Amino acid sequence: MGVAAALVVAALVWAFRPRPVAVDAVEVRRGPLRITVEEEGRTRVRERYVVSAPVAGFMRRVPWEAGDVVRPGDVMAQIEPPRAEPLDPRTREQAEARVQVAEAALRAAAERARTAEEEVRTARVDAAYAEQEVARNAPLLESGDIARERYDKLVFESRRAAATLRTAEQAAEAARVDVQTARAEVQAARAALVEAGVPRKADTVVPVHAPAGGRVLRLLRESEGAVIPGEALIEIGDSRALEVVVEVLSADAVRMGPGTRVLLTRWGGNPPLDGYVRMVEPTGFTKISALGVEEQRVRVIADITSPEEKWRRLGDGYRVEAVFILWEDDAVLQAPASALFRHDGRWAVFVIEDGVARRRTVEVGQRSGLAAQVRSGLREGERVILHPDEQVDDGKAVEPRAPSSPPV
Repeated sequence: MGVAAALVVAALVWAFRPRPVAVDAVEVRRGPLRITVEEEGRTRVRERYVVSAPVAGFMRRVPWEAGDVVRPGDVMAQIEPPRAEPLDPRTREQAEARVQVAEAALRAAAERARTAEEEVRTARVDAAYAEQEVARNAPLLESGDIARERYDKLVFESRRAAATLRTAEQAAEAARVDVQTARAEVQAARAALVEAGVPRKADTVVPVHAPAGGRVLRLLRESEGAVIPGEALIEIGDSRALEVVVEVLSADAVRMGPGTRVLLTRWGGNPPLDGYVRMVEPTGFTKISALGVEEQRVRVIADITSPEEKWRRLGDGYRVEAVFILWEDDAVLQAPASALFRHDGRWAVFVIEDGVARRRTVEVGQRSGLAAQVRSGLREGERVILHPDEQVDDGKAVEPRAPSSPPV
């Protein structure tokens, strides 16, 4: 009976003895650590020129295609004067009536002009005859062969003939002006009969020249048709001068600046492309995320520094993944971020010492999503507990589930 009782007591003691808590543990080691911000970006031609219509008119079909090489001064498009509008029967009859009225007025003006020219010729002959009479009778007046009264009458007739000639010439000039006006009225009336779709003379075509060299990026308007002043027609740019535009959160933008290193990944080739931040725009904007959350974002402009032969297939508007390197070091004492927790307002970890969990306060520096820089509180080679729960406490016996592995 005594032996049986001893066995029962031993079994109860063994069953209710405290067991170590199974935990995941990892060693604290030194290694490279990089703090980055990843965002999606787009490539963009640095200098873009938009060729627009300088005047209103009818543009001919553009002979260029996207990707064509353009030199400065090349004719990109040709614009003719606006085509006439189609005429309905009522408008056509009115226009034809105006033509008939204008032609009748022209004939009347031409008749008046011929009459005025005849009057000028007659007045010129009379004025010449009167002047000759005055010149022929002047010696007779000196010799006393004619009376003074007769000579004065001849002088008066000569002056009156000259005045009549001037009046006739003025009337003839006015008649010629009336003829020109009537001809212009006829032309205007006939122009109103021009049907839609009839092109004007070739010398009235306005050429649109390329402001700079490069390649045709996009044809905004290719087919012929009416255009208005300032309408965009073609985009031109140098496809070899690319930059990357990335929209980052404003909280991340303040941590960047000119010269910040950038890695461009997932652009369609390997390895990643190198670059640097050229400018962080000073103005932000509000953008709705895919989850419907309002975000304040800022555009960051980055230049590609990798050799051109590595990314020559990139073009305008291509998607890339931009990795901004905010901080990095090749030999950093680091611990997994999942091992850190807050205790009394400070960062702490559980360290395994002789199979027991010991809470230890640590000083944390730079942090990434998976690891954190440890400035003090830990030594290389010590093991820390990952994801400590409520079963783990200071002085609690623990047992690692698997051999420790270096942090990611």
